[in-house]
Amino acid sequence: MIALRFILVDLRRHWIGSLAVVCLIAGASALGIAVDLQERALRIGSARAAERFDLVIGAPGSDTQLVLSSVFLQPSPLTLLPGSVLARISADPRVAMAAPVGFGDSFNGMPVVGTIAAFVTDGGRAPLAEGRPFGTITEAVVGADSPLVLGDQVKPIHGLPGEGGQTHRELSYAIVGRMAKTGTPWDRAILVPIEGVWTIHGMSHPHEHHADESGGSAEHDHDHDERSGAVSTEPNDPPIGDRHLGPPWTDPPGVPAVIVKAKTIADAYRLRSEYRTEATLAVFPAEVLTRLFATLGDIRLILGAIAFATQGLVGGAIVLVSVVHLSQRRRQLAMLRALGAPRTAIVALVWAELMLLVATGVALGVGLGFLGAKLFAIWLSGASGIVGPVILTGQDLALVLSLLGIAAAIALVPALVAYRQTAASGLRS
Repeated sequence: MIALRFILVDLRRHWIGSLAVVCLIAGASALGIAVDLQERALRIGSARAAERFDLVIGAPGSDTQLVLSSVFLQPSPLTLLPGSVLARISADPRVAMAAPVGFGDSFNGMPVVGTIAAFVTDGGRAPLAEGRPFGTITEAVVGADSPLVLGDQVKPIHGLPGEGGQTHRELSYAIVGRMAKTGTPWDRAILVPIEGVWTIHGMSHPHEHHADESGGSAEHDHDHDERSGAVSTEPNDPPIGDRHLGPPWTDPPGVPAVIVKAKTIADAYRLRSEYRTEATLAVFPAEVLTRLFATLGDIRLILGAIAFATQGLVGGAIVLVSVVHLSQRRRQLAMLRALGAPRTAIVALVWAELMLLVATGVALGVGLGFLGAKLFAIWLSGASGIVGPVILTGQDLALVLSLLGIAAAIALVPALVAYRQTAASGLRS
């Protein structure tokens, strides 16, 4: 108790230097903790977002961009997959569900995504939080974080969120359901029948007519009368609200991507092999994420090296400050020796004082690192919709213990300097 009191009184006398040491240690520790926490949160959140997506099939191009657009709803125009491929996938006996996804429109900053009702509930495995799936071409389902409520009417705007564009007057959607929280970008999406996307972009109805796939995309091609705002339709088209939804399609228009759930794992691998050709691209999102995580891991190693170097510089600064501090306390320590304090007590006193500063700085750094990672996760969730858990684990505890172990070894340097000092030399200084 007396030793602790002595340490606290001494630190209070030199509070400016003590505070500087604590802040240096806290900053270095916070950087290392924040990097670890955020990398783990991003990895878990991304993997969770891809859970529902077994296989994605699209047109040839970048597999990374295909996954980012279809799984994470990152705005980017994709080359359309021919409708004949969608029809063939939907009719394949190895496929449990083939859900086309169509992008290109938005409403109040929320992406409007065309798909099928089975995708909304993940084939019945993900019941809605409220309401029901869409049943007609004029209905829609919103994600859990959408501010829209059941009964609201939505008139989508042509263009991706943030781009602006012209409001579609050909068709409006009534909100009839809300999906459960998923912690993914789909929580902010508006899901509508893919037939609605085809209709408002002037494509023929795939159940009755041959689709025009001669050029353009669902994102950009409008085949409607700009003066009247009416979609070009054939005389025999049924009323919009009565149109049949979902497969089988006779000859559907092109789509940016198709989300495929195979009946078995073996079927999934066969389908990927079959559709990984010069004309089509098939990817497992998990494989693409693994490659992205490897890149992310390299970045983490770089940031970790920077944090380690920072901690090394802080350690050197602590030794320097401690030696200077000891030189100012030589007479005080010499008097303790003269009063009968053993050398081991002097070593323990100096070492304990430094370790108290280090432990305070590390504890503060863990708190700051956790807070920084949490704030970054909140920003990332708002920007991308990916929600990753920021949690402290045994790995983080091991990092903290390693920091304290290194600090304990560094603190021995000034303690040994004090050990070698004699009472006589200290009193003469």
